[in-house]
Amino acid sequence: MNLFLELRRHGRLADKRHPMYDKNKFGRVFMYAMAVFWAGYLMFFGSLFAFAFDGESREPYQLINGVIIIFLALDFLMRFPFQKTPTQEVKPYLLLPVRRKRLIDCLLLRSGLNGFNFVWLFFFVPLAILSVARFYGVAGVLTYSVGIWLLMVMDNYWFLLCRTLMNERVWWGILPLAVYGGIGCALFIPDDSPLFDWSVTLGEGFITGNPVSFLLVLGVIAALWLVNRRVMQGLIYNELNKVEDTTVKVRRVSEYRFLDRYGEMGEYIRLELKMMLRNKVCKSSLRSIVLLVLAFSALLSFTEAYDSAGMTDFILIYNYIIFGIMFLLTIMGYEGNYIDGLMSRKESIYSLLRAKYALYSLALLIPFALMTPAMVTGKLTVLSCVAWGLFTAGPVYFGLFQMAVYNTHTVNLNTKLTGRQNTGTGLQSLITGAVFGVPLLLNVALKAVWGDTVTGVILCVLGAGFILTSRLWIKNVYRRFMKRRYKNLEGFRDSRQK
Repeated sequence: MNLFLELRRHGRLADKRHPMYDKNKFGRVFMYAMAVFWAGYLMFFGSLFAFAFDGESREPYQLINGVIIIFLALDFLMRFPFQKTPTQEVKPYLLLPVRRKRLIDCLLLRSGLNGFNFVWLFFFVPLAILSVARFYGVAGVLTYSVGIWLLMVMDNYWFLLCRTLMNERVWWGILPLAVYGGIGCALFIPDDSPLFDWSVTLGEGFITGNPVSFLLVLGVIAALWLVNRRVMQGLIYNELNKVEDTTVKVRRVSEYRFLDRYGEMGEYIRLELKMMLRNKVCKSSLRSIVLLVLAFSALLSFTEAYDSAGMTDFILIYNYIIFGIMFLLTIMGYEGNYIDGLMSRKESIYSLLRAKYALYSLALLIPFALMTPAMVTGKLTVLSCVAWGLFTAGPVYFGLFQMAVYNTHTVNLNTKLTGRQNTGTGLQSLITGAVFGVPLLLNVALKAVWGDTVTGVILCVLGAGFILTSRLWIKNVYRRFMKRRYKNLEGFRDSRQK
């Protein structure tokens, strides 16, 4: 415990001494405000469910317990954009007489105590107060809350294992799909599912304080802990010692020769492609985006879960904008690793920005293709998909490209487990909220006044206008970047991992 507390104290000191600490204050306030909003949102739905299912053949808490796997699956998906694998700075401590297992155990303990594991209590506690307390009193509410928290801790370690494996090999994404798919089939396909009854019994065990229910979940947590420790120990060793995977044979190295015809801009598109497809962090982000968009598109296309107009529009907008958020919000951050070389050539930054805009605009064809089934099934219209694609490549990318002027933090290309991850700056948080919030509000306002068809046409016109004038505003971004180049260079150099 002393080691855990000492490492935690070191982590806080490292955050305060980081060059980006002062710029993160607004971001933290913004995140706290969003946390309060979502807490109230979950409390409202927890109370609503308690009243909505009152009077059914089963009590509300029994119905929720029977489908608890749905909440675990939602929790698993929610962790992808918000929670990363543990990033405690282990590298300096490996030179000290401290066992590596103890260091990894501290990482896992910190992950288990993460505040994200308490989020769903804002849903389940109001539900328990309204439906459990009248039968089992306050003690039942408390033990039920502890049981739910343990389930979320278990889901945390399950997510950590899957995410760590998926960062190494994208094919590990089949593991959670197979597990949740198999459980879903066992839960919903039989008319009288034994899994539903078992889940209800587990929830009843939490409420009554049955030690068997708690010991069962604790046993699964312990098993996932041990597996995570073993996997992380091997991967951290490989990362620190730069161990290459010799089991994969490189058959062909693509040089993207078709880009030669585009001159200098083609060279920078080639550089961007190689960066995205050959570096661990970039590949991991790209895989996560594609899997997330694929999952949302499949749910929208083949289920009725998101058939409401509001959710359909939200998923459509989200699928496009998430590409820009993941890569363009930290624009120039990856280049911070070799920014000195880029600055040695006149107007190389301008060509790089144009190459980025061309490449990420073409990348919007990926979510468009993934949403094709939704267009075929009639859930989405072709006009709306084209319109939001153009709008994203236009006004949305215009806003994100402004970050090229103000970003001064280097993003490491390959370090994932042993590097310290940092929250975004206040401006990044503000831009993130704007690129999500403004399009949603604009969509609601335009549809309320003119309807779907006219809204699609307006979005197409706005998007086409920004695309056609892209050279002008990219040139403006380049000039402003060059005015701040010495300040930005200092920030990139100071934030590189040594």
